[in-house]
Order: sequence, then C-alpha cells, then structure tokens
Amino acid sequence: MQTIELINEAASSGVRKDKACAVLNISLRSLQRWEKENCADRRKGAVKNVPRKLSEAERQKIIDTACDRLFRDLTPYEIVAILAEDDIYLASERTIYRILNAENMLHHRGNIKPCRKTGKPDELKATGPDQVWCWDITFLRTPVHGLYFYCYMIKDIWTKEIIGWEIHDIEDVEIASDLFRRLKDKHKLRGIRLHSDNGNPMKGATMIMTLYNLGVIPSYSRPRVSNDNPYIESLFKTLKYTAGYPGLFKDIYHAREWMADFVNWYNTKHRHSAVGYVTPAQRRSGEYKKIISDRNKTIEKARMLHPERWGKKIRIWNATEEIFLNPNEDTKERLNQKNAA
Repeated sequence: MQTIELINEAASSGVRKDKACAVLNISLRSLQRWEKENCADRRKGAVKNVPRKLSEAERQKIIDTACDRLFRDLTPYEIVAILAEDDIYLASERTIYRILNAENMLHHRGNIKPCRKTGKPDELKATGPDQVWCWDITFLRTPVHGLYFYCYMIKDIWTKEIIGWEIHDIEDVEIASDLFRRLKDKHKLRGIRLHSDNGNPMKGATMIMTLYNLGVIPSYSRPRVSNDNPYIESLFKTLKYTAGYPGLFKDIYHAREWMADFVNWYNTKHRHSAVGYVTPAQRRSGEYKKIISDRNKTIEKARMLHPERWGKKIRIWNATEEIFLNPNEDTKERLNQKNAA
C-alpha cells in the first residue's frame, strides 16, 4: 500500500495525520505537498508505481519465448529481430537480458572458455632462506636467427641466491620437473612457496604433480604481468647487462660454461643492494650481520674523529629481514612509513 493511502486510511479511523506521519518518519508538510501535487512518496526506497514496468504476465511471456525451442540458442538481439519480422515486440534487448539474468538464465555458451578476471597474486613474505623462491625461463640468443637456448633459473628472494639453473635447447615441462627433483638433495623443499608465470613448463600437469609430491606450494603471476615476478626479472637483467655477457652463444656448451661462471660470481662476489651490499652467500650463511655491524662501527668512529664533517644523520647499513613478493597495499604503506622514518 502506498504511503498516502496508508495515512488516509488511518485518518479515516480517527488517527491524526501528524501522528501518522511521525510514525512513518515523514513531515506533515511533505504529505500535504504530495497530496496537492497528486504524486506518490518520493523518498528513496519507497514503494512506487512505475507505469512503464512490465507486468508479471509480460515478464513470463519473455521468459517462455526465450526458452522456446526456436529461440533458446539465440541471443536477445536475434530474438528481437526475428520477432519484429513477424510484427511482434515484447521488450528491448537490454530488458530481455535483465529479466533472464534475474532468473539466473544467462550462462556462457560457446566452444571457448569464458574470460576470467584474475586478481593480484597473494602476498608472499620471506624472513629467512628457503621460504619463498621464484623462477622463470629466459632466452639466450645464438648466431642463428630465431634459434635460442633456454636458461631455467631459480632464485631465493630472501638471500638473492641463484638456487638452481640449467640450459637446454628446448623449453619443456619434463626438464623443469627434473630440475626441481634434483634440488631436493640439497634443499628441504617441503613448505617452500614457489612463484612463477603462467607458461606451460610452470603449469603443466607433470610440473604440478612434481611440486605436489615435493611439498612445494606454487604461486602464479597474472597473465602478461611481468611485475608480478620482479625478482627473477631483475636477475635476468643483471645477467644480460653484466660486463662480459657475450650476447650470442656459439653452442650450448659455451652457454653452460659462461653461465656457471656467472652464477658463481653472482652468489659469491656480487653485492646486492637490497640486502645491504652483501653477497647472497654471506646472506645465507648469516655472516652479513657481523659484516654490516662492522661497517656501521667504522662509520661511527669516523664521525667521532671529525664530527664537523658530518650532519645530523649518518649513513647506516642494514639488511631487510622481511622480504615481500607482491605486497598488498597495507604492507606497502607500512614499508614506506618505515623507510621515511
């Protein structure tokens, strides 16, 4: 029942209109204005009569027509066009879509998979070695145009260490699976979070079962979003822009020999800025704590020797103990506040 009709019915029973309006949380002046203008309750959410609204019989007619044998495989656009040729109009295409959707009668029909919305990968946090790894495959060029070698590489995001690598002339899920099976002899893999992109070697059935059997928990980037796997991308840039990178590898033995030297240099010589300019090997062994402490003591001694040469703030080295992969917004804000302080 409409608001005005309800109040008038109460008034005919002896109830004062102002009291009835107070119960319905409207002012008497609003009621008088609605009666004068001959309009309904204009409040948001109030029951209103919509003259153009389809009746239940008309809605059911649309549903029956869409389910008819002649139209059940057609879109509302096709249904409206065909009916118009027979001098029949039930409703607009958008109205038919809305009615079918309300009845849960709109579903994907086709030979291809429906598009899926992919959210950002879950935040991964490492506070020590062998907690979160990332991996990918990069191309290594050869003198033959269009012919490449494939470098499989795994990195620990906390130590920045190259955990494992191999070079082959094909990109194959079996090769990737064998690489991880061999790693179990050197590392305790159960419980490690492994992040990668969506390539077949990463998401193939063989690879998925291998990771499951090893106790490794996979995580994947969004399609065509390289920023979801930034640590491995950074490693590949360091690899290909380092001094001495040949650019072209004459054969697979050349590629493997050069890569072995690079991995040894990266793990034992390369000082990584994200971990306080210590090497990945020092980070894994725990030596980095003493190394950074000694540096800071040296700086403090230098400041005390010549305080006039130093400002209020002095350089302090530190190695972040928490490393995040794909941090959420709250984590980003907390890290920014920490860095600003």
